[in-house]
Amino acid sequence: MLSKRMIAIARGRALNRAGIVTFSRGWDASVSRVRAAKFHSSHLLCAETVKVPQMAESISEGTLRTWLKQPGDTVQADEEVATIETDKIDVSVNAPAAGTITEHLASEEDTVTVGQDLFRFEPGEVGASKPASEPKPTKETEPKAEPKAQETQKPAPPPPPSKESGESKKEVKESPKPAPSKSEPQPAPPRVPGSRNETRVKMNRMRLRIAERLKESQNAAASLTTFNEIDMSSLMDFRKKYKDEVLKAHDVKLGYMSAFAKACCLALKEIPSANASIEGDEIVYRDYVDLSVAVATPKGLVTPVVRNAEGMNFVDIEKEIASLGKKARDGKLTLEDMAGGTFTISNGGVFGSLYGTPIINLPQSAVLGMHTIKERPVVVNGQIVIRPIMVVALTYDHRLLDGREAVTFLGTFVF
Repeated sequence: MLSKRMIAIARGRALNRAGIVTFSRGWDASVSRVRAAKFHSSHLLCAETVKVPQMAESISEGTLRTWLKQPGDTVQADEEVATIETDKIDVSVNAPAAGTITEHLASEEDTVTVGQDLFRFEPGEVGASKPASEPKPTKETEPKAEPKAQETQKPAPPPPPSKESGESKKEVKESPKPAPSKSEPQPAPPRVPGSRNETRVKMNRMRLRIAERLKESQNAAASLTTFNEIDMSSLMDFRKKYKDEVLKAHDVKLGYMSAFAKACCLALKEIPSANASIEGDEIVYRDYVDLSVAVATPKGLVTPVVRNAEGMNFVDIEKEIASLGKKARDGKLTLEDMAGGTFTISNGGVFGSLYGTPIINLPQSAVLGMHTIKERPVVVNGQIVIRPIMVVALTYDHRLLDGREAVTFLGTFVF
């Protein structure tokens, strides 16, 4: 018979075993709960949806022009993800925080509206290691039998032909060459002389808006154009004398636009009707000058505004025009850069234009067109001399300006 002491010891061991088993079961349950929690807090549930941003009061939709980031790409906070083209400006859609793009909810060339879901992204530090639900096997944990299995699956290289076997040499030489893959680009078919192909391209929103505005101007304004010639000798000498000094002191090139802009400000002060506009049955006169400067971009002509040009000097005007021109070419203009404008200057001379009749930028009442400089024989003090001549054109709304005022305006440009 077992003693009472031995029975007690046996019972204690049994209790210990039961306690160990109970603990292990509890631990397994807690591990499973942790794994379930990790699954339910996956990054898919943390993904955020980015909507089409508010663009302006007058703009409610646009065309999704370009996706700059694709699903799987990482982005930094405020990094540009997509570009939406409107009839006035291009709107950038930026990432609200650092993370990874997970899904596009619209395609390029789709029309999107303000507030529409645009893309989903997964917030998180770029470059930070993400907790993986199923760790990938490392080289140390990979079974060693796999490489051997892979090695056995590889076909053994053919034995080199022996010197005595001449047939094998012939077989190697006469082996057929591999056929060219289908992915290789095929040469384009030769163009047939006299081809009459046509290509149709959808007009972008900006070009549609430009066409609408220009036709509206022709239909609404009583447009008339008057011309004058300018002897550019004095201005060219002035620019030649000071351009290096201005570039060195202010890091800006001294051009002709600043001189014409300043002359326009003086002329608009003398002829206030050229700086006015018609609103209903009233004429609005302004004591400030906001110059719209026409800038050519790949998408069309835009007219960013130089605010309060009447209080600027040559250097200030050149800096502002250079800044606006760069923003226009980079597609970074905002609505604030183009809103308003009381008078427009268009310099077609940089492209070699000799004559031209610019179209009024409504609701403005006049626009000045500058043209290229050509040396011509002119009469000065009874003598025929060669002088650099520019033709300038003023298109004005005859409802506000008469011919006398238009000619007086151009008479200011006598350098």
